[in-house]
Amino acid sequence: MPLSTLRFSTFNVANQVFFQSSSRLSFALVNLKPIVPGHVLVVPTRVVPRLRDLTPDEVSDLFQSVHQISRVIESEYRAQALNIALQDGPMAGQSVPHVHVHIIPRRAKDFEPLDEMYNALDAKNLSQDFAEAYAARPLRAERKAFEAEQRERQRGNVESPFAGIEDRERRPRSGDEMRIEAERLSGLFPEENRGVQPQRAREGSL
Repeated sequence: MPLSTLRFSTFNVANQVFFQSSSRLSFALVNLKPIVPGHVLVVPTRVVPRLRDLTPDEVSDLFQSVHQISRVIESEYRAQALNIALQDGPMAGQSVPHVHVHIIPRRAKDFEPLDEMYNALDAKNLSQDFAEAYAARPLRAERKAFEAEQRERQRGNVESPFAGIEDRERRPRSGDEMRIEAERLSGLFPEENRGVQPQRAREGSL
């Protein structure tokens, strides 16, 4: 299935997709307002609100994808553990009517107490976040700032953002920021499972 057709509920998230399952029944995207770096979402390609609405094949594919992606996320973000959460219905905290599984890397002292993460997750309103962000134009200057920060982080000059992230007000990330992360994560998977590709790769295939 072409990336351009992928939706998270009603939102076109093509530039956030870093993984597609081999069957194309599931995909994964980087988060608009991650609780911690590496917080991603895994969703069924077919838009349905509840887990019970999925076919057996879709359920199997979704959780096989979670298994595959979680190993990559844990390694890439040097996590010590993971929270894997599915809020199945509004009364369970679901804010977007499209089944989605959260993969959240965890490290020591990222939240105090440890289960405070669940309060942060319950407080998120993804529908509102996406609607507000997609109504605004992304700031292109943020791409350069984000790339510079990533370079410094790779050199070890920037402190890990895990600890204390909840002490700062999270802002919706720009489309450029999310695309950069999606491109990087995409390259960690087999070619058949990759999402968005770097601009150079796309130009080379034309």
